[in-house]
Amino acid sequence: MSYKTFLGCSFLLISVFIFSSGFSKAQMVPAVYVFGDSLVDVGNNNYLTLSIAKANHRHYGIDFPNQKPTGRFSNGKNAADFIAEKLGLATSPPYLSLISKANKNNESFMNGVSFASGGAGIFDGTDERFKQSIPLTRQVDSYSLAHEEMTQEVGAAALQKHLSKSIFTVVIGSNDLFGYFESSDLRRKSTPQQYVDSMAFSLKVQLQRLYDLGGRKFEIAGVGAIGCCPEFRLKNNTECLVEANYWSVKYNEGLQSMLKEWQSENRGIIYSYFDTYAAISDLIQNPASYGFAEVKAACCGLGVLNARAPCLPVSNLCPNRQDHIFWDQFHPTEAASRIFADRIFNGPSSYTSPINMRQLVAA
Repeated sequence: MSYKTFLGCSFLLISVFIFSSGFSKAQMVPAVYVFGDSLVDVGNNNYLTLSIAKANHRHYGIDFPNQKPTGRFSNGKNAADFIAEKLGLATSPPYLSLISKANKNNESFMNGVSFASGGAGIFDGTDERFKQSIPLTRQVDSYSLAHEEMTQEVGAAALQKHLSKSIFTVVIGSNDLFGYFESSDLRRKSTPQQYVDSMAFSLKVQLQRLYDLGGRKFEIAGVGAIGCCPEFRLKNNTECLVEANYWSVKYNEGLQSMLKEWQSENRGIIYSYFDTYAAISDLIQNPASYGFAEVKAACCGLGVLNARAPCLPVSNLCPNRQDHIFWDQFHPTEAASRIFADRIFNGPSSYTSPINMRQLVAA
């Protein structure tokens, strides 16, 4: 065999190996499947005709690469984008974009999908505040349909191998808590403890469905310090609403207990829990350490703390988005999301348990 022939054969073998492995060396996992709310929505709500929870107008996307609104509730990228970057992947596209009539490329669900929807909650009724969103139950329903199509595409065995290496990211729960504290009806029906317990139980049901449909590696985020968002500060003389934060912590404690129980009940589950509450509290308490100057007010909005109205085309806009933790009434800026994604991926253990995402990928 000549030297050139040897090189040609070697190149062919390497190419075949890379192709058969399902993802290139630059990719750490074959795909990411995203479930959740506006913190990770990358455009699903743009396809919901009745929804008032949309980020399809300026000033949203002002710091995105094309400086146009993309459906992300941010001035630029959100946590889903940064996590995908760390994994060597393109951002998982919105599910509704893949099934829309405008989708001419017939993209495969095998490359990852985002089912996340602004305004979504663990409970089905959470979306009523926003007229229309896709609650977690329906997000998992959509994943089930995608699972059927992927099975037809590659076969059950190949799909299970693919899914077992993929990451299932779940970021949800904040809207359920917002809804509870803003609804006298919900507060009459259950105590805060009963409500957060029900949240954790209901989430477990949906996680089990994802497991039964092939999910094995899960990245699951707790809720943040929702009492410190501009909307709630506005109701409490610019200070954090202590009650809302207290029950955010209580829900996170129940969530962590549930995850340990769920893992013990099923074979092969590996998960990383991200303590969103601790991460955002650190930014609020030590802003200068991370380059922030404003911890209370939204960058985009109207009135006191820019929190009396959502981010609208007529809203005030801060000149330096990099020094604000909050972009609008509820959502972090791109700068804050970048920090959260780095902590999700790299830890340390004060923010991630029992492992971080880097370790989750390698497991």
